Amino acid sequence: MRLGVLDVGSNTVHLLVVDAHPGARPLPAHSHKAELRLAELLDGNGAIGPDGVEKLVAVVQDALQAAEDKGVEDLLPFATSAVREASNADDVLARVKAETGVELQVLSGAEEARLTFLAVRRWFGWSAGKLLLLDIGGGSLEVAYGIDEEPDAAVSLPLGAGRLTAGWLPGDPPTSDDIRALRRHVRAEIARTVGEFSRFGAPDHVVATSKTFKQLARIAGAARSADGLYVQRELKRGSLTTWVPRLAAMSTAQRSALPGVSDGRAGQLVAGALVAEAAMDLFEVENLEVCPWALREGVILRRLDHMGSA
Repeated sequence: MRLGVLDVGSNTVHLLVVDAHPGARPLPAHSHKAELRLAELLDGNGAIGPDGVEKLVAVVQDALQAAEDKGVEDLLPFATSAVREASNADDVLARVKAETGVELQVLSGAEEARLTFLAVRRWFGWSAGKLLLLDIGGGSLEVAYGIDEEPDAAVSLPLGAGRLTAGWLPGDPPTSDDIRALRRHVRAEIARTVGEFSRFGAPDHVVATSKTFKQLARIAGAARSADGLYVQRELKRGSLTTWVPRLAAMSTAQRSALPGVSDGRAGQLVAGALVAEAAMDLFEVENLEVCPWALREGVILRRLDHMGSA
């Protein structure tokens, strides 16, 4: 059947259409996305303002039309940290449902981590052994660890690249004082969780997902996205450590000229790089591999599992 997953994220609203059936890997058929940056549209009270809600409704309507045009039989709509943590989340969800008919399922941070971990496990298989997953979104950082399809530990931290940029790095380029303050904050937040994972022992394979890691790997010399899903892409901590001060010294326009960096994400790349570097350092990761599957694929795989068991 043709499935559609509608991901209302902190940076983008992304409709992914796949052809899928239980027991087979989902085959991408269409992708429709719009940059909304909900994580940056929260007001002083933590609410998504009227303008942001209007934009969200319009983007969801566009995605619904795209899903209909592509023959989607079953739509799986969900929202992540920007909506989850908005102080007016219930009102936003009700407005979206009233105007579009779409009832967004709000995933918890732990659910995000578990579903992303499922996608990564299916991509690499059992031979990858114990996996450590790092995923930097617009609103949060997810970390998960385990040897099965269900992780032994999974946490979500409020360390998304969009959230941190809006709250900590107002300058373009940011000042050295702001960079230092954000660096301290990020490392303190991550350090609190390290013990929860270290008790399970060292992972056999460390994997990262998300646009932030893909862009950082590309800047550090990884293959282009045009080279296909099956090309191995890695990021070394030494390369990232070299790039962090260089990225911090650049303006948004200069970062957007780097290979693989989109205009919409260039402004968030410094914050994302600080989180990536801190996570790799504190979890003692020298090298990680970037996985092309992430949360959306995890949602699809879980749906296919339920169909198969039914």
